[in-house]
Amino acid sequence: MRIHVVDHPLVAHKLTTLRDKRTDSPTFRRLADELVTLLAYEATRDVRTEQVDIESPVTATTGVKLSHPRPLVVPILRAGLGMLDGMVRLLPTAEVGFLGMIRNEETLKAETYATRMPDDLSGRQVYVLDPMLATGGTLVAAIRELIARGADDVTAICLLAAPEGVEVMERELAGTPVTVVTASVDERLNEDGYIVPGLGDAGDRMYGTAG
Repeated sequence: MRIHVVDHPLVAHKLTTLRDKRTDSPTFRRLADELVTLLAYEATRDVRTEQVDIESPVTATTGVKLSHPRPLVVPILRAGLGMLDGMVRLLPTAEVGFLGMIRNEETLKAETYATRMPDDLSGRQVYVLDPMLATGGTLVAAIRELIARGADDVTAICLLAAPEGVEVMERELAGTPVTVVTASVDERLNEDGYIVPGLGDAGDRMYGTAG
């Protein structure tokens, strides 16, 4: 597994505002969207392309376009949905799948409750969207689901990561072709499983709480 922390002043600036507890939900959603686009720029450096011949207004020339099969973007519901627009803005021709996962409070393991993806992902580059890589359990389960469907090139885009979650992914996905792109690897997890200093519950801060 490879982890790439995007070191850029604009990334750090937007992340600082996201961390601020005074930032309201509309501003949080907008900044998260902008930050995802910056992370996606780095995450897609190795997106597969093919050569294409075109006519410019001046002359014939050669360029590139995204290869087929097209990349698949998979937000993990619900918080990952808030990252989708920022990702497809950069990859407008990508296809989109959905993966709903929830933690079983008895086993403490992630379980899938909804899936909308092709059964066969052979040859597809897949980009998974999940704001927080905290304990790592949800992301490991999601990536295993993708690998089981034949994906051989998976990139996870996370706003933040915790060292504990990175360690779990490295252990559980050893030998798997996975890259994690994030704005920061923070200090640690606290006793409640939140990233420190973190930014709180990304889903709640994007959408508010609904009882």
